[in-house]
Amino acid sequence: MPVPQGRGLVSRSLLREDAYRAIRDAIVDGTLAPGERLNDTDLVEWLGVSRTPVREALARLEQAGLVRTKPGRYTIVSPLDARACRDAQSVTAAMHELAVREALPNLSATELEAMRTANARFADALRRDDVDAALAADDEFHGVLVTASANDALRDVLERFTPVLRRLERLRFSSLSGRESVAQHDRIIELCAAGDVAGAAAATRANWETLTPLLDEPPVTGASSR
Repeated sequence: MPVPQGRGLVSRSLLREDAYRAIRDAIVDGTLAPGERLNDTDLVEWLGVSRTPVREALARLEQAGLVRTKPGRYTIVSPLDARACRDAQSVTAAMHELAVREALPNLSATELEAMRTANARFADALRRDDVDAALAADDEFHGVLVTASANDALRDVLERFTPVLRRLERLRFSSLSGRESVAQHDRIIELCAAGDVAGAAAATRANWETLTPLLDEPPVTGASSR
């Protein structure tokens, strides 16, 4: 769909990071569809900022694999490419496994309860077919361990590669197969509560690897949501 109508979505004091996140989120949630041309003027009007933060945001998005640019000709939203998703999945799964290994020795009862609460919200969102709420709850669930790991480098890597998977994840959470993640989350919590570092790390990696079947399906290259 076209860039949303309206002026000044955000403050004139918008930082480069905010411009990046706004465009990135519109790509991830399908507002800006795969193959859609991105015009600087439209984005400037939509966000209410100058061209500089928009162009810097598009450059970062190209590095992240969400945008493709042909200098002097066009900038488009990247198709959902299977290889890019496989690469992002491998890195993301490894980072979440590392987060478990670094967080678990000192994980508190409060953090375990936060994971249970997030998973309950996740299950409820799936029952209501609310994909956006499911994604937010899934982020919250895994985010407990990422935060507890206190590893800034790990967070930076996830910040780069997770958005590539988000469009694929939307397909998963809008399908019946996404319901399996609730039980997988419960198992991760159980292993964390038992202090089983190796088991919780393996279960977390397995949870992220459930996206693999979607990578082998023909619709992946052109899909905008999972």
